Amino acid sequence: MTVSSVSGRRRQPSLSQLRAFAAVAEHLHFRDAAAAIGMSQPALSGAVSALEEILGVTLLERTTRKVLLSPAGERLAVRAKAVLDEVGALMEEAEAVRAPFTGMLRLGVIPTVAPYLLPTVLRLVHERYPDLDLQVHEEQTANLIEGLTSGRLDLLLLAVPLGVPGVVELPLFDEDFVLVTPFDHWLGGREGIPREALKELNLLLLDEGHCLRDQALDICREAGRADAPVTTTAAGLSTLVQLVAGGLGCTLLPRTALKVETTRSNQLLTGYFADPAPSRRIALAMRAGAARGAEYREFAVALREALRPLSVRVLDDGA
Repeated sequence: MTVSSVSGRRRQPSLSQLRAFAAVAEHLHFRDAAAAIGMSQPALSGAVSALEEILGVTLLERTTRKVLLSPAGERLAVRAKAVLDEVGALMEEAEAVRAPFTGMLRLGVIPTVAPYLLPTVLRLVHERYPDLDLQVHEEQTANLIEGLTSGRLDLLLLAVPLGVPGVVELPLFDEDFVLVTPFDHWLGGREGIPREALKELNLLLLDEGHCLRDQALDICREAGRADAPVTTTAAGLSTLVQLVAGGLGCTLLPRTALKVETTRSNQLLTGYFADPAPSRRIALAMRAGAARGAEYREFAVALREALRPLSVRVLDDGA
């Protein structure tokens, strides 16, 4: 028996040939095998013969009364079944991928958002997208952008604008910054604080690498403060607030962090800036042309609605 080839390359078995052989190997009867896979008996016999020609081995021992597997057929029947099982798994996986909000979603979140918005995000996913396998990664902005552009992450939740080519931002809301002071500070509890007051404050900030630090420095510059108001820094907002409670200075907090952070001490007061108050914008970010882009946009719409009870200015789609 010769091995056929096309353009010098060995021919590959088709799935229909493997399916026909696997059916015969299971039933050891052409008529029963043909009925099991919905193929005519002549077509099934022809598919098995073609497979034998392609493989260059005899798979079946045919007699007038029964069909037996050859030694080669017994070995290759196991392989054929494994191939067909894997193809079936491939089709099931493709069907799952086609279904929206299923499979894995790797969400990257900045540290100054994660503790305050994740409860809302997780509740939304649990109630509305129960088949979604959400995996959360808390990292600083630069690492998140690298993860998104490299394909390590699928979607980001962070402060914008990013100004990164190939990254699409889906704005969610704007939130004001508030001034957190020690209990005995002269600005504690005041409303209508002018931004210029920041020029006179000992302002405590996060470590370098946090976008919230950069935003606070921008606010100080807008207020007319040229020097960097940093004498003490912290790795997270919780530590920063405790430093304020200890009388080391004041800090700026996004409004979504207030409830969690300021209730941990009775030595804090909150001051509110005059309109327009300094603020930041929070958005989802995805790769331009992402295969699941339509899902991410729908998720952004649902998340905006879920965020409305918070003290933020929820944005319309495309804002």
